[in-house]
Amino acid sequence: MRFGLIGGTLEHSWSPVIHEQLFSLAGAADLHTYTAVPLGAEAADTALCRLERAGFVGLNVTIPYKTAVMPYIPHIAPAARHIGAVNTIYFTPQGRYGYNTDYGGFGRALTAAHWETARKNCTVLGTGGAARAVVQYLRDHGADVTVLSRYPEKQRAFAAFCKRCGATLTDYSSSRGGDMLINCTPVGMFPRTEEMPAVPQLDGYAAVADLIYNPYETRLLRQARIQGSRTLNGMYMLIAQATEAEEIWQQRTFPPAWTERIAAFMEKKYGGR
Repeated sequence: MRFGLIGGTLEHSWSPVIHEQLFSLAGAADLHTYTAVPLGAEAADTALCRLERAGFVGLNVTIPYKTAVMPYIPHIAPAARHIGAVNTIYFTPQGRYGYNTDYGGFGRALTAAHWETARKNCTVLGTGGAARAVVQYLRDHGADVTVLSRYPEKQRAFAAFCKRCGATLTDYSSSRGGDMLINCTPVGMFPRTEEMPAVPQLDGYAAVADLIYNPYETRLLRQARIQGSRTLNGMYMLIAQATEAEEIWQQRTFPPAWTERIAAFMEKKYGGR
């Protein structure tokens, strides 16, 4: 079966390596393929039709398509519709189905790192599809959440989402520190690895997470680590959301230990980068 990842540009992605590891652990390395499919500026509906005709069974979705694909998926899981973003698509004879595995992937990453969210003051950077899943998870698990955007006045849809789930949307100048900072923007991602979000009072956060996994330690995380904050990159979340997507496509449950095995493999392979 053919699976893949769609996004604007995908030169940074290590998703194919993770899915190949999952296929191998499942004893299905000769049965499945996973391909990164950069779309450039191709429209979401055109891309989905083209890839469905090409025989793809499932797709992961990344920047900037997580909200753009939704109008073209008739069957969207309630959780994904509530979040307002789809990162996993399943093509079936009954139609297209959309899911959000970022939510669970982020949660599993926090659990593995032993980071608590209840009654914590959390600041989220960004207003994209991944940020929606992160904000929803944090609010569902008892955190007070402030979302920082460079242009909050332009984010009407995200502002409505924040109002609905009880988060606050404001601009970067409002950063005052807190228990946890989570970067959900692509700033600092390969190949522009010397960039970092312009966060005032970075040293005011006890813990800093970055959903970016390439590079393994972004400039943001490096600076936070030097200043004494606990840090977490996006690798475990990437693996966990990929595992959940494969469980949807293959209609089976994978052992939790597989996530740990793949995390150790990816640490060994990419941890020095």
